[in-house]
Amino acid sequence: MSEHFDVHGGARLTGEVEVVGAKNSVLKLMAAALLAEGTTTITNCPRILDVPLMADVLRSVGCDVEIDDDVVRITTPAELSHEASSSAMSKLRASVCVLGPLVGKLKKAVVALPGGDAIGSRPLDMHQNGLRKLGATSSIEHGCVVAEADGLHGAQIWLDFPSVGATENILMAAALADGTTVIDNAAREPEIADIAAMLGEMGAKIEGAGTSTLTVEGVAELKPTEHRVIGDRIVGATWAFAAAMTRGDVTVTGVDPHHLELVLEKLRLAGAEVTTYDGKGFRVRQPERPESVDFVTLPYPGFATDLQPFAVALSSVSEGTSMITENVYEARFRFIEEMVRLGADARTDGHHAVVRGVEQLSSAPVWASDIRAGAGLVLAGLCADGITEVWDVFHIDRGYPNFVENLNRLGARIDRVGTPGPEAD
Repeated sequence: MSEHFDVHGGARLTGEVEVVGAKNSVLKLMAAALLAEGTTTITNCPRILDVPLMADVLRSVGCDVEIDDDVVRITTPAELSHEASSSAMSKLRASVCVLGPLVGKLKKAVVALPGGDAIGSRPLDMHQNGLRKLGATSSIEHGCVVAEADGLHGAQIWLDFPSVGATENILMAAALADGTTVIDNAAREPEIADIAAMLGEMGAKIEGAGTSTLTVEGVAELKPTEHRVIGDRIVGATWAFAAAMTRGDVTVTGVDPHHLELVLEKLRLAGAEVTTYDGKGFRVRQPERPESVDFVTLPYPGFATDLQPFAVALSSVSEGTSMITENVYEARFRFIEEMVRLGADARTDGHHAVVRGVEQLSSAPVWASDIRAGAGLVLAGLCADGITEVWDVFHIDRGYPNFVENLNRLGARIDRVGTPGPEAD
């Protein structure tokens, strides 16, 4: 059995929608709980499929995990297993973030290679090299990352690319290392600042969160804490694009608009009226058909690669021609193949896509290849004639709590349908 969405075209989204905790933060915060014996409580957690999957990963190393609505309680025992081998590992890219905490806490780890979205190559070289700098050995054996150390020591670490995952793993391992670790060219995403804040509440000594240089003074032990997850800027941006694409008027709460400054500026250039509410949310009103805007994906504070499908979708219904350049994940343009099914006028050439906007898209069956591609196809379906079938919607459920319900409250008509699914071409 396979579920799909029937998306009825012609909707204009209006109203208010609340954003909850960030998917790209909560999973890493759950992993950080491994660093402290006792019960860590994480609040404002999104009700998405990836949270129970990460819970299964933590249970595989001996934790007790309780999920109660938007609260997750993780009890880490005195004796942890160093082998993370849950079947959930193959479904969840973020599962690799248990590597750093296990090496930091136990000085050894065997972590099954992760799964996740099919958006391109995401090697673990920088994760491993960082751990080696801290004094660990690391290799890939029998489908697992294997790391071990007699002890971890501070180090000067330069990342070739500001990888979020590598920054997080090195940061968590360094928190319990002897001496001072400096991570240069570190990722600057708000989610990095969130995990640094939680580690600080646990007793870690970290400076520079939100900048390209992180300094970590290792401590002997960490204690459990209670921490609230920051609002999900990617989900918030999704609603912003939805308003612009449907010529709607949507107020988004629960997310800091400072985390979306570039996104909101791009929408202003497209003709949207944008109002921000300091630290609390924003409003996007699109009175006319959007105008074409160029997009270039880059690490934060640049335009996020996770938002590239929405840039393509917006460009598909805008007035004029847009150039979208993808600099992070080479396979992300797979989304464009599905947009062409919907009548988009789009061509790709290496890292670039040229999209000529059309007045209206046309309904068709389409298939989601990842979380953001799936959400982008739903938004495109709102701008098409007739009913668009979006298949493989389990991807969307991994990143968006109450996605259909929120859209329908804003004036869309989307039905979740459970029937035997056809195979994608």
